[in-house]
Amino acid sequence: MSEPSSSGLSQRVEAIAESATLAITGRANALKAEGHSVIGFGVGQPDFPTPAPIVEAAIEAARDRRNHGYTPAAGLPEFREAIASKTKRDSGYEISPSQVVVTNGGKHAVYATCQVLLDPGDEVLLPAPYWVSYPEAIALAGGTPVMVATDAAGGFQATVEQLEAATTERTKMLIFVSPSNPTGAIYPPEAIAAIGNWAAERGIWVMTDEIYEHLVYGDAVHASMPVVAPAIRDRCVVLNGVSKTYAMTGWRVGWMAAPDAAAKAAIRLQSHVTSNVSNVAQRAALAAVSGSLDAVNEMKAAFDRRRQTMHRMLNDIPGVSCVEPEGAFYAFPDMSGMLNRPLSNGKSVSTTLDLAALILDEAKVAFVPGEAFGAPGYARFSFALGDEDLVDGLTRIGRLAR
Repeated sequence: MSEPSSSGLSQRVEAIAESATLAITGRANALKAEGHSVIGFGVGQPDFPTPAPIVEAAIEAARDRRNHGYTPAAGLPEFREAIASKTKRDSGYEISPSQVVVTNGGKHAVYATCQVLLDPGDEVLLPAPYWVSYPEAIALAGGTPVMVATDAAGGFQATVEQLEAATTERTKMLIFVSPSNPTGAIYPPEAIAAIGNWAAERGIWVMTDEIYEHLVYGDAVHASMPVVAPAIRDRCVVLNGVSKTYAMTGWRVGWMAAPDAAAKAAIRLQSHVTSNVSNVAQRAALAAVSGSLDAVNEMKAAFDRRRQTMHRMLNDIPGVSCVEPEGAFYAFPDMSGMLNRPLSNGKSVSTTLDLAALILDEAKVAFVPGEAFGAPGYARFSFALGDEDLVDGLTRIGRLAR
């Protein structure tokens, strides 16, 4: 038998690490509350308000008494239909509304997918750098994350050969994300097809996270794995939501599109865990996915401008090297050239974890160190903040680096 936790809490919960992005944001907010001028590159949310028509839809929904009681755990029927239509419109993936399960944000969809698919001891291939919550969701389901290292030279993209080398008889699932949080990398369609076909041949499930599908820049394109690799459809769960695309992080609406058996299992799980997602939030999200993409394109244009500014300024900082992000709203620079040498304040640190703490203390700039993403020496910078703050924050780091 395993040893009981000294705190009296479950070992399962004791083993969970706090979200590094939320922890950094909390520390930055505490400094702001003390009166400091803090620039935050940590949190992954747009700095724009939710578009007005979506807000108006929520206001109307709040007045409608139909939204004041319980509704189906899987989501409002009309919203599930709208998600199916939106999925076909935006990615070419044709699904039925019955395959859609509305969740309390995209993070909940990750958790539910792992709970539905994984048994204790199952292994999950996880390309690194990875989003901070993936390993924890795997562990909470009793699974074991198997890291597959990628690097800047390879565009932070895992290859079929790497995945095959990491596969064992216990491999159950691959977590795949493009555009990527934290790197901003986008896999080309042919690479996605190759990985999807490999997983299908191997009988491995794929959870593909498409939350950043609309945030693609330059010549890069987004491709949905079950579209370019139809063979994986019966073992593929597609995750998405309104948080990033429509500036709705606080509304907490996401979804999973899954094969029938997995969708039904997720609905059973949700019926006991959360029941239905807030009806008012669902009505707002229904307006979002059914409406125009004009506001989305305006936000995307701003992100693209900031992306280019951040890429240029990061590479101008002594000791920093950054590949150009192609999607999402993150840059993932190599900060190792700032380590193990005196900075302008005379101090020296040996890890990006310590560097992040030093820069927050000295320059009042917050970012998430690469250790949180399985990539020591790197860091994640969100460019979903105002242009002036972006320039100011990177200028402060540049002064400290010299």
